[in-house]
Amino acid sequence: MWSSEPVPFDPMEITLHKIYEKTQKQDLRKEYALFHEYPLDGKPPMMTHLFENTGKDRIIAAKGAPEAILSVSKLPDSEKDKIRAIVKSYGEQGFRLLGVGKAKFEGNNFPAKQQDFEFQFLGLTVFYDPPKKGIQEVFQDIYDAGIKVKVITGDNADTTKAIAAQAGIRILSPPINGSEIVNRSGDEIMSIAEQTTLFTRMFPDAKLAIVNALKKKGEVVAMLGDGVNDGPALKAAHIGVAMGNKGTEIAKSAAALIITNDDLQKLIIGIAAGRRIYANIKKAVQYIISIHIPIILTVSLPLFLGWVFPQIFSPVHVIFLELVMGPTCSIVYENEPIEKDTMKRPPRAMGDTFLSINELGISIVQGLIITIGILFVYQFTVQQGGTEEKTRAMVFATLIFANVLLSYANRSFHYSILESFKNRNLLLVGISIAVLLFLAVILYVAPVAQFFTVAALSGYELGIALSVAAASVLWFEVYKLIGRIVRAKKD
Repeated sequence: MWSSEPVPFDPMEITLHKIYEKTQKQDLRKEYALFHEYPLDGKPPMMTHLFENTGKDRIIAAKGAPEAILSVSKLPDSEKDKIRAIVKSYGEQGFRLLGVGKAKFEGNNFPAKQQDFEFQFLGLTVFYDPPKKGIQEVFQDIYDAGIKVKVITGDNADTTKAIAAQAGIRILSPPINGSEIVNRSGDEIMSIAEQTTLFTRMFPDAKLAIVNALKKKGEVVAMLGDGVNDGPALKAAHIGVAMGNKGTEIAKSAAALIITNDDLQKLIIGIAAGRRIYANIKKAVQYIISIHIPIILTVSLPLFLGWVFPQIFSPVHVIFLELVMGPTCSIVYENEPIEKDTMKRPPRAMGDTFLSINELGISIVQGLIITIGILFVYQFTVQQGGTEEKTRAMVFATLIFANVLLSYANRSFHYSILESFKNRNLLLVGISIAVLLFLAVILYVAPVAQFFTVAALSGYELGIALSVAAASVLWFEVYKLIGRIVRAKKD
């Protein structure tokens, strides 16, 4: 306790103060004042506090990594070996250990380094902070999502390996200590960061070096931490995540996110929410691109090519179509639930967006095929002797049907329309019904039909419009099926 902060903020030091209160018959904390201190320092680290009372009695207390305290103590090597064996035994059971020492010093000409005091080794303080219930399922979800896990800690290798195994973390290589990293080149650290899972006895500079190395490798790095030593790495990571209960104020201020109840399951929820939002924005953007291509080309091509009815759409038709598309892309897709395999897909690379050539290519092809279908209906109706009103009605109905079907087809780029129906989205159903009812009003209510300058369509004509619209959109279902077969073979 004396080697801890007088007003503790670290969870471990808070615990030490509480144990002191419970176990000591006489509380001397008010009688002694801290007058000199050595902050956490060394590799491995230790810290030393000097207290003095009004009678000039002093307490010089140190705590730190057991090997740090052993290295500055005057114990014979045989005793040190016994203590190291105890440390290893406890570490392999998942306990965290601190070495504790005390010293005597007269005068105020204190040594520049705390390691220059002559310390008496007092013993070990042993902590056990078991993994939370359900943590193995959390890490399994993280692995299923294609996310790599690295453990970067100040604990020793034995403790880290034991806790990692209990938590379900996959240990693929031997642990590496911070002292093995400090003098390595940037390329060497990048290689180590990629291949190693457990990093032990890590000090702030070493933690920061690993985070920066992973970033240079092109990884999206999320750093979780709760201590003062985690501050630089939390700040440097793409996403710094601090613990709300156990986290220090420095960790919280350096982080971008704070888990209020220290429940890592909330991290999974956050990842899932981010993936859902990104996927829904992607769906909305690709839908907008796909459906605007046939509108633009249907308005312009008959005019440019000198077809018989060059002004097939007037501004009122385009305005109606925009009123249909606005709620679809902004409200419906925003409300789209997460797809069932979202957390089974690997993360996208940092530079990947839905505006890539491949993603844009799909949208453009969708739009062009719908355009071909609509222009086919245009020419088919004209060849059948249809009037301008009849042709306009056929083209308009085909575009509306294609719009509705496209909104369902683009609900998923992996699953079919029928499979996507398992993800309930009542807004999409409601808007689809409303659009079809409006189409019926436009076609069959005489004043409205006159305003839109369209003619009523027979059941046969509606069937043609619907069939062409379906053929123009549902090819995408075959494309998705082929993509799933290819991915399955790769897996």
